[in-house]
Amino acid sequence: MLQQTKVETVIPYYRRFLERFATVQALASAPLTEVLKIWENLGYYSRARNLHKAAGLIATLFAGRIPDHWEELIRLPGIGKYTAGAILSIAFGQAMPAVDGNVRRVISRLYAMEESIDDPPGQEKVESLVRTLLPGQDPGRFNQAMMELGALLCIPKKPSCPGCPLGDLCRAHALGRAEQFPVRRKRRAIPHKEVVAAIIRNKKGHILIVQRPANGLLGSLWKFPGGVLDPGETPADGLRRSISEEMGIEIDAGPRLAVVRHAYTHFRITLSSYACILLKGTPATMEGRAWRWATIRQLDELPFSKADRMIARMAIPSG
Repeated sequence: MLQQTKVETVIPYYRRFLERFATVQALASAPLTEVLKIWENLGYYSRARNLHKAAGLIATLFAGRIPDHWEELIRLPGIGKYTAGAILSIAFGQAMPAVDGNVRRVISRLYAMEESIDDPPGQEKVESLVRTLLPGQDPGRFNQAMMELGALLCIPKKPSCPGCPLGDLCRAHALGRAEQFPVRRKRRAIPHKEVVAAIIRNKKGHILIVQRPANGLLGSLWKFPGGVLDPGETPADGLRRSISEEMGIEIDAGPRLAVVRHAYTHFRITLSSYACILLKGTPATMEGRAWRWATIRQLDELPFSKADRMIARMAIPSG
């Protein structure tokens, strides 16, 4: 959970997650939808899907015990070098580096690294330097201290150099250039997408929703039918096109109900929802994805992305 997310945000999710999934076996046997629901609004949902897959493999191949060998651990879904290093050093006391963004920042300043930490050579240099510093005794505590140092003192802007325990050793501080490190690759402009969603009701007042494909940014979450507008396309035309492609039905686009702006890692969206009427056809997804006419209660129970959840609250009366 701490990948890409701050500790204070994670804590309530962590507690709820452990209350529901107290063991690897409990997580492995749970439906993915339930796992995603508890993860809802934490973002980066591939982490939850990979955690669920990894739990299944651990339960099946390792009798429910997390492996303590690098070669076995690194092959599990969602386990990269940082996570493997953190598990092996903190849980098993092995002298393995756990290099996250905080540690890269600390090391790059400590050694005044001119290499970009966004590129493989710079990342490899950071890991090599951490290995030279790793103590044989309690390496997990060392790794956690480095991460904490980066999170609390050696922060991206206005680092607290006077209170840093490594201040006398830090080359960037000695040069008076702490904020110039780490060196980063120049970032591209973040693209923006206009997205439309349809609020379609049947005769019983139930809302049409569809499950996203299993893979991708928001894989397996539920959503309202719709999609990204093509360049120059009007919302009404985009709704008719995207819903025809996605659900095989014809609709009439009505008034706009709600607008949500949301930022992801590599792009931003403006999501607009519209009241729509089903004119012709029976919903059926081309890829065989699940869909349903959902009650208000079911909308609350199923996992949605943060943007779709906001649309639900703004555009659909709760009672």
